Amino acid sequence: MRRLTLIALLGCAMLIASCASRPPRSPAAPRVEMPAEAMRPCALYLLPKSATQSDLETGFAQRGAQIVACDAARSLAVQTHEAEHQLTDRMKSR
Repeated sequence: MRRLTLIALLGCAMLIASCASRPPRSPAAPRVEMPAEAMRPCALYLLPKSATQSDLETGFAQRGAQIVACDAARSLAVQTHEAEHQLTDRMKSR
């Protein structure tokens, strides 16, 4: 009878030791997809070689609009990056 008790205790100890050696698995943090607008390079209007006053005025207006669009895309990329970090931090704190 002692031999069976020893075998049972040894088997139980092996099961407990194998479970204790594994760290608990936490799910991977969700990834936030970067919007296409944020990944597109910004374009800027270039003056033609023989620019006129009209070309300069058009260039100022177009560049202004392009800078605003580029800044909005940059802001969107920053917001997406921050949201992903917040999700990662929230998953780590669980």
